[in-house]
Amino acid sequence: MAEPKQTYDYIIVGAGSAGCALAYRLSREASRKVLLLEAGGKDNLPLIHIPLGFAFLMKNPKVNWCYETEPEPNMHHRRLAQPRGKVLGGTSCINGLVYIRGQREDYDHWEKLGNKGWSYNEVLPYFKRSEHKAEGGNEWHGTGGPLWVEEVQNTEKLDLADIYIQAAVHSGLPYNEDFNGPSQEGAGYYQTNIRKGRRQSTARTFLKQCKTRPNLTIVTGALCEQVLIEEGAAVGVQYRISKGKKSRVERAYASGEVILSGGVINSPQLLELSGIGDRERLAPIGIDVKHHLPGVGENLQDHLTINIQQGLHGTTTFYEESRPLAMIKNLFKYFLKGKGLLAHPAAQVGVFFRTSDEVERPDAQIHFAPAASEPDSKGNLKPKPGTTATVCFLRPESRGNVHIRSNDPTASPALRANYLDTETDRKAIVAAFRCTRNIFQAPALAKYLGEEFVPGPQIQSDEQILDYVRSAAESVYHPVGTCKMGSDKLAVVDDRLRVHGVKRLRVADASIMPKLISGNTNATAIMIGEKCADMLLQDAGVKTTLPEGLSEKPKRKTRKTKAAVTAT
Repeated sequence: MAEPKQTYDYIIVGAGSAGCALAYRLSREASRKVLLLEAGGKDNLPLIHIPLGFAFLMKNPKVNWCYETEPEPNMHHRRLAQPRGKVLGGTSCINGLVYIRGQREDYDHWEKLGNKGWSYNEVLPYFKRSEHKAEGGNEWHGTGGPLWVEEVQNTEKLDLADIYIQAAVHSGLPYNEDFNGPSQEGAGYYQTNIRKGRRQSTARTFLKQCKTRPNLTIVTGALCEQVLIEEGAAVGVQYRISKGKKSRVERAYASGEVILSGGVINSPQLLELSGIGDRERLAPIGIDVKHHLPGVGENLQDHLTINIQQGLHGTTTFYEESRPLAMIKNLFKYFLKGKGLLAHPAAQVGVFFRTSDEVERPDAQIHFAPAASEPDSKGNLKPKPGTTATVCFLRPESRGNVHIRSNDPTASPALRANYLDTETDRKAIVAAFRCTRNIFQAPALAKYLGEEFVPGPQIQSDEQILDYVRSAAESVYHPVGTCKMGSDKLAVVDDRLRVHGVKRLRVADASIMPKLISGNTNATAIMIGEKCADMLLQDAGVKTTLPEGLSEKPKRKTRKTKAAVTAT
């Protein structure tokens, strides 16, 4: 006798930032049965929940897909790491915990490209609904949502954070108390997803609040092999559950829709494995083409970042805090109070600036950390006090792609980012580097300044700087765009995130972004999951509610706090 079909209203593939938000919202409707599939395991590795633990998870295959690009032609043919979360919570379990939404103009541009409903005023309510702002809500921020958002300036920080902000203000930038407020430009403290010293991933926020609902089924260790398509519509998925050397293949069916939330790499991979993509690419590797959609896997965009490491003296850095006796103190402080060194995000301080006077809005971002690491990607600090300002160009023109190599679902796809593929990108990263280096020469830092560790004072000309970028720059891990939203020939989904040409199939994650936003991408991925959930429920006749957005376009303003007043 055949086993009964596993049937759900919605099947979500991928329990990352968008997938967890989707599962939370869809399962609030008690009449809807939801299946959430995750290829990774549970988020029970202790380092996940310690904010500074991210530095030791960048190459951990237990929670990380550990992807890397193909040799990059404009980067001295280096392979660049592209870590992606392989665990409940996805990349929100291994990221740097910085909460940034991007700029108003990013989303207004999405709408101008023909994506109705994606302007800033229309997505802001989804950002607000998702968050609980620890310091209270306002026209920019919400309270009562699953995602904890907290101001770094209201938590424990090193004096060096204030000093660097003062240096940036001395350099001519405004102080900005809220990068997610009326304007992004300036220097200030990041908001983070940290609560009482613990990482607030989407597994610990969205999923924790809904995992016991009887209408939500969560399956871990479930690698989705293909979307099942019949007569041009998605009817379910086939997935493999592996334990040790044993594995079994199962199928689940959707009476409603299948939603792919695997992320910028795994969502296009699954589409291609399912026969949705460019027929000239898929047919030669043995894929039965179900629908010709040439944009699948194209339009890959990412932020490339380059470090300036500066030696310091006379002020505390992570070097002093990680010495044996100080580290013992920090361990006690963390496990007793949730404070100290281990409770820090990847960066407490940020700077958004324009690389030239001709640019109308910030096009570069600095992540500043009071630590200088060895170039081994293992989180080891240099054996002397120092700090790092790493800067990226926010709106790169270069485009890459992600494509499967074979019909094997366990084989990693090929990633080609094509960093620095345009002259605009090359000039912009050099200009951003120079602006970042100049901040270290500001009066606020003068008495603390030591030698420049990296790249060193011998690197001065544009040609030398560009060669240093080619030799040492890394991804900031903000890839987007491989299932582009739109209506042009490379678009994969429409503005309601439905896959073109295939019924009952949507994509909801960072891969749908038509253009990369101006900043870190995790908050936007969550917003996409929130918005997709409403679209699905609305299409099923369920009424949805949102907090109010902005009644009109606000005036841009910045307000000074103690750090900025001191600097001026």
